[in-house]
Amino acid sequence: MFFKYIFNLKFKRHVGEEEEDTNLWIGYCAFHLGDYKRALEEYENATKEENCNSEVWVNLACTYFFLGMYKQAEAAGFKASKSRLQNRLLFHLAHKFNDEKKLMSFHQNLQDVTEDQLSLASIHYMRSHYQEAIDIYKRILLDNREYLALNVYVALCYYKLDYYDVSQEVLAVYLQQIPDSTIALNLKACNHFRLYNGRAAEAELKSLMDNASSSFEFAKELIRHNLVVFRGGEGALQVLPPLVDVIPEARLNLVIYYLRQDDVQEAYNLIKDLEPTTPQEYILKGVVNAALGQEMGSRDHMKIAQQFFQLVGGSASECDTIPGRQCMASCFFLLKQFDDVLIYLNSFKSYFYNDDIFNFNYAQAKAATGNTSEGEEAFLLIQSEKMKNDYIYLSWLARCYIMNKKPRLAWELYLKMETSGESFSLLQLIANDCYKMGQFYYSAKAFDVLERLDPNPEYWEGKRGACVGIFQMIVAGREPKETLREVLHLLRSTGNTQVEYMIRIMKKWAKENRVSI
Repeated sequence: MFFKYIFNLKFKRHVGEEEEDTNLWIGYCAFHLGDYKRALEEYENATKEENCNSEVWVNLACTYFFLGMYKQAEAAGFKASKSRLQNRLLFHLAHKFNDEKKLMSFHQNLQDVTEDQLSLASIHYMRSHYQEAIDIYKRILLDNREYLALNVYVALCYYKLDYYDVSQEVLAVYLQQIPDSTIALNLKACNHFRLYNGRAAEAELKSLMDNASSSFEFAKELIRHNLVVFRGGEGALQVLPPLVDVIPEARLNLVIYYLRQDDVQEAYNLIKDLEPTTPQEYILKGVVNAALGQEMGSRDHMKIAQQFFQLVGGSASECDTIPGRQCMASCFFLLKQFDDVLIYLNSFKSYFYNDDIFNFNYAQAKAATGNTSEGEEAFLLIQSEKMKNDYIYLSWLARCYIMNKKPRLAWELYLKMETSGESFSLLQLIANDCYKMGQFYYSAKAFDVLERLDPNPEYWEGKRGACVGIFQMIVAGREPKETLREVLHLLRSTGNTQVEYMIRIMKKWAKENRVSI
């Protein structure tokens, strides 16, 4: 209808049959068609006319607002006469400028009429007060069942609250009437992504992809963005960078992509100047700072991360959500308060049984609190080969094996590693932890390799003590006598002068006890 009407108005203007307020009607139609630049041109021209109607200023202000020109929108808005539309516009601008004082002032002027209440609900939504927004939408829907689009807004709020199945039910009411809605189908796809997987989500977008040319102009960009997410980051570097300032989530998803590629510095460069306003932004900025802090050994970044996690996890709106509890767990993890970490992880453990990242963190927390048995179980649930080759994983699992009296398994972890600084560190861990636990055989083997790699007197002392410990256990009958042969072999591989005396004593005992060496 708007297309036909605007065409007729333009034609009359072209042939010289222009009626009064033609420019305003063209501006009105262009605005409602989403052609804000054309609407802006018409409204700006109208403000230059003599005896300009003050309502033109508020229409111009709304157009500026939709173009993201908020300063110009505010200036034009204040030139308009007072009205409910002007108040709503200035209310939204106060939110954009993060001016709490003005926001509350315009809030007080809102009335119990549909338009004002819808504006209030939208501000609640943008401030992550989703339940408050739902309450307003449902109240309006009770009296206005024909306002079908409100079902989409309610569904979007439930999506934000992680109630994806409820979101689907509410959304279905709208899609029964408007089955080709771009926004609704996209939300349905996002729900499927959360409930099932990327393939199911992509299937829901198929109709949009097939008919993208007839959809709103932004649909193509929205679909391309979401397909990157649904496909696990495929094509991220080609699609997301141009959309960073177009679709708010594009920046966040590009940051996530860089994190998954272990390019922490690029992730930080992209998010460092972002002033977080939503829980998701605070969480992601916390994650990036934590990753960079660990990579650089920076306490400052770690402290920033801890503060962001605590801010989200302690907030009234997030404290009972899974992301909020994850944040508190992360906060205490960085503070090395592992008993507190487990309180939060246990509260949502059932949702993440097969999640490698959860099990990695859970296992570390269990092991750090001395429960190495459950720590070992959680480590062994991890499937990711990348994670299983990480030194943190290997060192903690080795420690669990040793504490659980399975030193041979810890030694096998070392044997599978290539020679490197990390393998040297794991050797030191095995040597010392096995010694502390009285598992002298594997302690001696580890100290022997360390001594050959680095002729440090401390390694000889450790090896000597471990060999004596094994000998004592053999004498006491707690270790097979045949092990003495390998102990003698380990001792002969060193050049220390103390060796000969130790070997003579062991040989003498072996001869007296008829042990073949």
